Amino acid sequence: MDEQETVRLTAWARGRVQGVGFRWWVRARALELGLVGSASNLRDGRVEVIAEGPRPSCEKLLELLRGSGTPGHVTGVAERWSEPRGGLYGFVEQ
Repeated sequence: MDEQETVRLTAWARGRVQGVGFRWWVRARALELGLVGSASNLRDGRVEVIAEGPRPSCEKLLELLRGSGTPGHVTGVAERWSEPRGGLYGFVEQ
């Protein structure tokens, strides 16, 4: 595995994750890890997280999403790994 490999992580967090500061928290963690992307509320109550950057940083973000330190209450996180698409700047809440 190439530690410097750039990847795209798409994760969907479910549980009580809207209206509790979850997207703001995700943005702060992602910026600390040097990732670019977004955190968006979905109509079904989940939050979609898109992050691009070095694989170890994306894996750490996924670990944090599944940890006990998140705002609200995460009951599960689905993930999809893919090639980076680029064109992302900063980390935004949508």
